[in-house]
Amino acid sequence: MEAIIQLINSYFHEPYASLLNGMVVGKKLHTTKLFYDQIKTAGLLHLVVLSGMNISLLTAILMNTLAGLFHRKIATIITICVIVGFIYAVGAEPPIIRAGIMGILALTATFFGRNTLALYSLFLSAIIMLLVHFEWLYTISFQLSFGATLGIILFGNISSERKEKQKKEKNMVKKYITDVVKYFREELRISLAAQIFTLPLIFIYFREISLVAPLANILVGWTVAPITIIGIIVIFIGLISWKIGFVLSWLLYPMLWWMVLVIGNVSKIPFGFLRLY
Repeated sequence: MEAIIQLINSYFHEPYASLLNGMVVGKKLHTTKLFYDQIKTAGLLHLVVLSGMNISLLTAILMNTLAGLFHRKIATIITICVIVGFIYAVGAEPPIIRAGIMGILALTATFFGRNTLALYSLFLSAIIMLLVHFEWLYTISFQLSFGATLGIILFGNISSERKEKQKKEKNMVKKYITDVVKYFREELRISLAAQIFTLPLIFIYFREISLVAPLANILVGWTVAPITIIGIIVIFIGLISWKIGFVLSWLLYPMLWWMVLVIGNVSKIPFGFLRLY
């Protein structure tokens, strides 16, 4: 783990290094208090600190992206393989394992094309895990990952009817524009679905809530999957060849720059953060 953190720090300066370490490795953010407070105010702390909710979002966004490129069953298999590899790469911590199990079972259910089966699988996986370690019920990481996955299953899936309609479009320029608009709309739907089901928990536990979180998630939610996936590839190759990994790391700069820009500006919106004590 330390070798991975040092590799990332050799490729990026702050705050990019802290963001990537948080998203990919789950390392606690080591950045200025000002930037940390800005992330918190923008309601994006769950994205930059590896957690069960982060894994749930990654699973949904990756599946959403691959479903537009491959057959749904192939996309499901690829997503499951990526999630397993991701958990292995970052370390099998309890919150990550819990979210991974719930996500994989839900994906297995969607493999057969049944949203209701995915819902049953989510609850079944939760029951099994609680039978093994009932104390997990009281952990916020379990509750957040469960809430995020539940929201994504209920409101974050792609409509097959919408996909079929999109395939029939013959004008290539119009189809490309439609694809881009649809992609951002779906990423927004996934992020908001997870947010709606987790914001009450965040408010109950921390007595604070970001009113600008939906806006921030709209703007940066689409970067979560590519940053995580490319980040894992960069780490894997960088451990073999520092120079090749360094060249590939350039792909991450635009997205990390955009995330820092959004965090800095959205956090300045007046009355965007409420704290009750």
